[in-house]
Amino acid sequence: MPQRNLLITNALPYANGALHLGHMVGFMQADIWARFQRLRGHKVAFVGGDDQHGTPIMLGAEKQGITAQQLIDDIQARHKLDLDRFHISLDNYSGTHSPENKTLVESIYLKLKEAGHIDVRVIKQAFDEEKGMFLPDRYVKGTCPKCKSPDQYGDNCEVCGTTYDTTDLIDAYSVLSGKPPIEKESEHYFFKVSAFSEMLTEWKSSNALQPEISNKLDEWFEGGLIDWDISRDKPYWGFEIPNAPGKYFYVWLDAPIGYMASHEILCQQNGDDWNAIWQAGSTGEIHHFIGKDIVRFHTLFWPAMLEAAGYRRPSSVSVHGFLTVDGAKMSKSRGTFILADTYLEYLNPEYLRYYIAAKLNNGVVDMDLNLEDFAARVNSDLVGKMVNIASRCAGFIGKRFDGQLASQTAAPELHQAFVDRAESIAARYEKREYALAMREIMALADQANQFIDEHKPWVLIKQEDQLDQVQQVCTAGINAFRSLCVLLKPVLPHLVEEAEAFLNIEALTWADIEQPLLGHTINKFKPLMTRIEIQTIEAMVEQSKEDLGVQVDPNSPLGQDPISDEINFDEFAKVDLRVAKIVAAQHVDGADKLLQLTLDLGGETRNVFAGIKSAYAPEDLEGKLTVMVANLAPRKMRFGMSEGMVLAAGPGGSDLFVLNPDDGAQPGMRVK
Repeated sequence: MPQRNLLITNALPYANGALHLGHMVGFMQADIWARFQRLRGHKVAFVGGDDQHGTPIMLGAEKQGITAQQLIDDIQARHKLDLDRFHISLDNYSGTHSPENKTLVESIYLKLKEAGHIDVRVIKQAFDEEKGMFLPDRYVKGTCPKCKSPDQYGDNCEVCGTTYDTTDLIDAYSVLSGKPPIEKESEHYFFKVSAFSEMLTEWKSSNALQPEISNKLDEWFEGGLIDWDISRDKPYWGFEIPNAPGKYFYVWLDAPIGYMASHEILCQQNGDDWNAIWQAGSTGEIHHFIGKDIVRFHTLFWPAMLEAAGYRRPSSVSVHGFLTVDGAKMSKSRGTFILADTYLEYLNPEYLRYYIAAKLNNGVVDMDLNLEDFAARVNSDLVGKMVNIASRCAGFIGKRFDGQLASQTAAPELHQAFVDRAESIAARYEKREYALAMREIMALADQANQFIDEHKPWVLIKQEDQLDQVQQVCTAGINAFRSLCVLLKPVLPHLVEEAEAFLNIEALTWADIEQPLLGHTINKFKPLMTRIEIQTIEAMVEQSKEDLGVQVDPNSPLGQDPISDEINFDEFAKVDLRVAKIVAAQHVDGADKLLQLTLDLGGETRNVFAGIKSAYAPEDLEGKLTVMVANLAPRKMRFGMSEGMVLAAGPGGSDLFVLNPDDGAQPGMRVK
């Protein structure tokens, strides 16, 4: 099999908030594919980074009282830590504000301009007079001009899916000030996408795209290709357009170029040839993994821009759907908007890696994380089937045979079953049909467990004349486990690394499945994975509720949390908000975000756990006032009973605010 030269990327997360499990779907899909290709012996560069430009970052930094550079540096470090802990095997992780990206962005823009693909036009835009700035599409809301749904963003309707210009909105208002924007003229720079109609027509029918995405491109072609506005007016956080003072590149122009820059940084580090991937006509391959919300940029504007600048087009763009939890959109109030670091406080990252793999196929469909099914499947497949094979056989080999595997196996046909299915499973991985691959692999695990059940080494060990048979049966089991490790290594890299240490072998490759491990000494077996307890999941959900109002959602303007789970006025009227005095505060052992507060409600004392540790030390809170939900039913957390909920305001992190004693409020006072 000839070695392939592969560049793999995942969509760049936006740099104004923490990663959540929705982000992890894409990263895991790309990482599994990258690890599979490495396992097959191919050359892989898996790169990524943060999307670090745009108005939300500028305003978010302003609200926190820090520079935009400080904000993106902090977020990039947090993102990289979470990705490392989820075993995402990126070869480089940088950001779009890097000097390498700036050089590439300017170079590509100048190539487009010199080739006549840039047009300068005066356009009318929404302008917020109070804030003194032009408003990006997502900072204008109003009524959809087609279906008349209210509170829709300025670029597309989330109800009917129609795309439109901001000026088409009915009763438009600024998200920043709440005031109706005025129309104001400004000179803007456009990339002539329409000049690449013929190339894009061929591209949308190629194997690079999934059928659903090709059909979506057909819809955009029917309406006629529209040239792309690649400029924004100051104030803006980004790269200034050469020879155009006060004009900046739109974030979506430099974001995909960030793939090129991240790869260039890697090539500089390891001495690889960057052009072997990106130059037109190269034999290398480029594979992008993205979510369905950014299809237009990656499948329309991006290939046209690469073609115009003289670079090669992507080999594939693999699009996945959104993640739902328990059958519904992720919800902060229900505790199902789970941050990556919150998940990691409670659960093994490989539980989620396997569950995602067991649900993902190569279609553009949403995927549901059913928490009950999640626990059941992991416990059944990984603990009850895969790891169980090793634990059932290792003890006999270690205690009775000094860790020595037999020189022959009791079931060559069992080993051959794995060999026979390996290429079929490889084809599933190659096509991103992970769920089908997991199904085939678990069928082999069932076959191995059935073999052990039928031969019952725990019975044979009692008969002195059957010891050779016990060794051969357990050798067959250990080899079945080893073969499962090969097949699941892209999904469970850490478990397999520990299994390699137990098996006393070098790092497994895909080819290792061909030959069994015989006459070999293994090490003492240690438990590789434990069951998920439902109480742990419940604690994680409760912790995610505590995160409500503290964390920043990376996809919403200004870094504010999305409004969801609407209630009517009668329901809201039941909420009893009271002023409370913090009479004592202390750290909570084992909790990264919680403080335990003792609150005086004016004669009544309550114990409450509050997720405000990022903003306050316990000694800073004593004597302060806060507002609490006084009639919230007590709920048991893993740290104790919480008898209410404390309210704090602010963008999150160190910027969370409670009341001061001189604010004029008294403990027990009702808030209206």
